[in-house]
Amino acid sequence: MTSRIDVVEANLDRAIATATATRQRLRPDEPLAPGSSLTAAAAVDLFEDQATSRALDVQARRLRAQGIGYYTISSAGHEMNAVLGALTRPTDPAFLHYRSGGFMLARGRQAPGSDVVGQTLRSLTGSSEDAIAQGRHKVWGSRELWVPPQTSTIASHLPKAVGTAFALDLRLSTAHATDDPPADGIVVCSFGDASTNHATAQATFNAARYTRRLGRGVPILFVCEDNGIGISVDTPRGWIAQTFRSQRHLRYVLADGEVDEVWAAVDGAVTTCRQQRRPVFLHLPTVRLWGHAGSDVESAYRSMVDIVADEERDPLVRTARRLVALGAATSEELSELVARVRQQVVAGATEAPTWPKLTSRDEIAAPLHELDHAAVVAAAGIALDEETRRGHFGGTLPEEQTAAVRRTLASHVNATLHDELLARSEAVVLGQDVARKGGVYHVTAGLTEGFGPQRVFDTLLDETTILGTAQGLGLIGFLPVPEIQYLAYVHNALDQIRGEAASLSFFSSGQFRNPMVVRIASFAYQKGFGGHFHNDNAIGALREIPGLLLATPSRGDDAARLLRACTAIAAAHGRVVCFLEPIALYHERDLYEDGDAGWLTDYPPPGDLLLPGEVGSYGPTEADVLIVTYANGVRLSLRAARRLEADAGVGVRVIDLRWLNPLPWQAIEEAAVSAKHVVVVDECRATGAGVADAILAHLAERGVDRPVASVRAADSYVPLGPLADHVLVQEDDIVAAAHALVAT
Repeated sequence: MTSRIDVVEANLDRAIATATATRQRLRPDEPLAPGSSLTAAAAVDLFEDQATSRALDVQARRLRAQGIGYYTISSAGHEMNAVLGALTRPTDPAFLHYRSGGFMLARGRQAPGSDVVGQTLRSLTGSSEDAIAQGRHKVWGSRELWVPPQTSTIASHLPKAVGTAFALDLRLSTAHATDDPPADGIVVCSFGDASTNHATAQATFNAARYTRRLGRGVPILFVCEDNGIGISVDTPRGWIAQTFRSQRHLRYVLADGEVDEVWAAVDGAVTTCRQQRRPVFLHLPTVRLWGHAGSDVESAYRSMVDIVADEERDPLVRTARRLVALGAATSEELSELVARVRQQVVAGATEAPTWPKLTSRDEIAAPLHELDHAAVVAAAGIALDEETRRGHFGGTLPEEQTAAVRRTLASHVNATLHDELLARSEAVVLGQDVARKGGVYHVTAGLTEGFGPQRVFDTLLDETTILGTAQGLGLIGFLPVPEIQYLAYVHNALDQIRGEAASLSFFSSGQFRNPMVVRIASFAYQKGFGGHFHNDNAIGALREIPGLLLATPSRGDDAARLLRACTAIAAAHGRVVCFLEPIALYHERDLYEDGDAGWLTDYPPPGDLLLPGEVGSYGPTEADVLIVTYANGVRLSLRAARRLEADAGVGVRVIDLRWLNPLPWQAIEEAAVSAKHVVVVDECRATGAGVADAILAHLAERGVDRPVASVRAADSYVPLGPLADHVLVQEDDIVAAAHALVAT
């Protein structure tokens, strides 16, 4: 039975064989058409890149049929994007749609020695010799071609593309100097027509237009590859043009027609973007051949009339006929070219069964877990000029303010941010209300005044934009510290951490990194507040993200040490770290009684930090009860411990975890075996929202034979006012759990 692949291949061969010239043969350096900057030789090169992309798509399906290939989403019908690969530079960051074979081959042509064919075949077969992902996924990506790898690009890559474009021009107004990418670089970001409807895409277009409206540079070329269908759902005819051609602060360019006409339109769009530093929306009509992927039975939802109509719009057929008609090549030359390309791709895959693979869990996960304590300590030990620092802090250093002026947690975080911005010219703080207002809880007060609006700036009210901007900043060498106002707000844009930021190192084998420290005002116990948006107690969605580090302080001096460690880890290893700041403890002063100032601490001097695995410990080493907890739970547990000792003579040791991912397993085990009973106090909701289940399971699996219990919040949203006490962990709950354990 003849497949649609065979039909399309035969159509191309027939079109080339029957193509006729309408004018005399062109010299290689002559323009393909009068006034065009596309020469005959460059046009033939484009066709070769298109034909090679097509041959790779055919081979992908053959490899899949043989059981040695694992990816069949093809570029067939989208090969006109090779024009973009030819007209942009290998130094222009490119965030690509998964149908970008033509683009990659044309860009690779600009980098002598680049082997896009060989690398694509290795990627298709999951080989560890794939230079970008080492077999972890089939991705378009290349460090030398400045193409960070994307996986399923359903608009999730757009925010970081705009962030990168923003960062390119931000460098010009800061002391952070880098020439990679060059000063006149632009960002290319391609996607399908269906993806424009995604909320993430809409947020991104809005952010680009908004930033341009403010007069800032955003040199991004949005490329909508419009094939008129999203898997099985049609895009209404004219929808893309109607939606985007009249949006203010976004230049719309249609690139349709013959290859030289597409070339002219793309050339103009690239020039506008590069010279005017503005966002441009390039509309590139395409067709989709052979369905969405190899497993997609296109005839189940499309008529054969429509399928054949798209095959008749095959861009390779159109380009071949144009080249022959205008004298850039003969039909015989193009036939030979296509035959040669097909043979080369087939030959390139002959040894695919012997290509090596990653062989262990450790090899696969290695890019997610890089953490060299010595390197982190070195990254934290940046020498600060004391005179400059003293002048910045008004003559008295934070660590010199002792005794009566000991500081709250919020004050320590603020001082640490000042110190980190002083020490690191690449550090920037961003988020809604972080600048003039100084943050909702005034944690970023004074930063804009001290460092200027280029290093501490407000963003749109949109977490997707905040985290996308941070990723872009990190990609080109900044160390961003974005703020998310409340823990629940992270869920508005969680995939920007889960699917994009935290995965980049994994899918690029560590060659691309977007370091960042995401500061999140977190947890519950805010008196008077209700609802999950401002009083949330769930971190399960963050804990499950591979490679993401989570740190949370309970007191001010720890906050300073932990935040320094977070920035040093991000700087040394390009890691993504979330710093969870307990809102209820921001301005807490007392521990046991009103006015005792027991929760105020002195500021630790720069260079003093707390690394993963280092826990806090209160009370005797060999105790009747060990309480394992974090954040608000530490203060609650210390209060409970005092009551247990005073009322029942129960000795209690409290361990402050500080790091929630990775959890400090060794310290937990050592503390547990030194106690008679173990209580895990987890302020998060009972089911999958915190760490209690993981800790209890670990102790059981390691054979730590101690009676255990947990105190967790109810599976409920946090209600208003005093009602919150019924669902959140209370001091009485901890006391009761300890008494019950000791009694048994």
